[in-house]
Amino acid sequence: MKEHLSMKETLYISVMLFGLFFGAGNLIFPVYLGHMAGGNVWRAAAGFLITGVGLPLLGVAALGVSRSGGLLELSSRVGEKYGYFFTCALYMTIGPLFAIPRCATVSFTVGAAPLLGADGGALPLAAFSLCFFAAVLAFSLNPGKILTWVGKVLTPVFLIFLGVMMAAALASPSCEIGSVAPQQAYASGAFAKGFIEGYNTMDALASLAFGIVVINVIRGLGVESPRAVAANTVKAGVLSCLIMAAIYLAISIVGAQSSGLYESCSNGGEILAIVARSYFGETGALILAGTVTFACLKTAVGLVTSCSESFSAMFTHGRAYRRWSVFFTLLSFLIANLGLDAIIAYAVPVLMFLYPLAITLILLGLFGNFFAHDRAVYGSVTAFTLAAAIFDLIKALPQEAVSALSLGGAVEAAGSVLPLYDAGMGWICPALAGLAVGLAIRRTRRAGESRA
Repeated sequence: MKEHLSMKETLYISVMLFGLFFGAGNLIFPVYLGHMAGGNVWRAAAGFLITGVGLPLLGVAALGVSRSGGLLELSSRVGEKYGYFFTCALYMTIGPLFAIPRCATVSFTVGAAPLLGADGGALPLAAFSLCFFAAVLAFSLNPGKILTWVGKVLTPVFLIFLGVMMAAALASPSCEIGSVAPQQAYASGAFAKGFIEGYNTMDALASLAFGIVVINVIRGLGVESPRAVAANTVKAGVLSCLIMAAIYLAISIVGAQSSGLYESCSNGGEILAIVARSYFGETGALILAGTVTFACLKTAVGLVTSCSESFSAMFTHGRAYRRWSVFFTLLSFLIANLGLDAIIAYAVPVLMFLYPLAITLILLGLFGNFFAHDRAVYGSVTAFTLAAAIFDLIKALPQEAVSALSLGGAVEAAGSVLPLYDAGMGWICPALAGLAVGLAIRRTRRAGESRA
């Protein structure tokens, strides 16, 4: 029985995993982090790498170690109804509600808007997103070899150009990092803010949805032992994540060092466009526009395809793929026209709710052998985490919504009770308490069974 992948096979898996994860958010959030963190960029980047790189690796490994057949099977260890709830919520988040619309708006903000001289108005965005999603739907209904072609040609071209742009920006910074004052939460809690900012990549959520693809590829290459599958998954994942980490660090540093090129920007897409134009002029802006658009198109097609296949399998026994594709594409088009800033703002509360549940599920899957993947442990940890995550969601809502719903008292009460709540990590202590309760229930039940 084959136990180890060759170096060529490992590299193939690593590149594939990188391609699955690297999308719109992987560009715009680290450069904006660097812009906001300034002199504290290293601490902020350290936190960002944990959630933006480390957690996706653990998510893929969790599916292999727990021998799960996918996200639905893993999350259903909490309970069947919860499994469907969490799977649907996760796919909708990395799909038509946030990640797919973000692909269109990043393409518009980074590429089309600067070239057209558009100010991000509703009409130019609507026209661009209409064309973008028409292409997405066409490729999703009849994908052929477009994903392979785009993945092997356009994404490498994009990364080459990005590398050249990063090298130019790093070699000729507009200012020194130390001279850039940290802004807002990065001034006093750069690590914690970077940790939370890593949520926005959505890669840890995506790892639970796409991890089974990696596992199946490894098994298809002849590795069958669960232990060997998990080991080879981690090996390939580490290589992929090292590449991701290097790119994230470079982009974050460029965001900090390029602060002298602009007064203020509301998102990383604007910063990236300004940097490209500053160092390469119109030619650089044109190349960046094309490569970012096609890279985001590839990601959007992959997400529509993945979400449609998953929902058709869960609810209509695989007979309604085309209907799901049309529905998800239309919904993504409508949400994209809210604009990049609005999508990011609405995504944050949802991610603050889902990420604690995803993190605990990943850790339970990884270490489940220590408690035989007992449902009591899964259920207890999830229940405690869920309660705390609701308060994290409330805290992340726009202030107007908190006031309108009279939730200010709940935020203050949670802040006085939950450690780390102000840093956005109020779920950690409840999750640990849930683990203790779950293990106690398991121990009590086993003791009763042994006496019987």
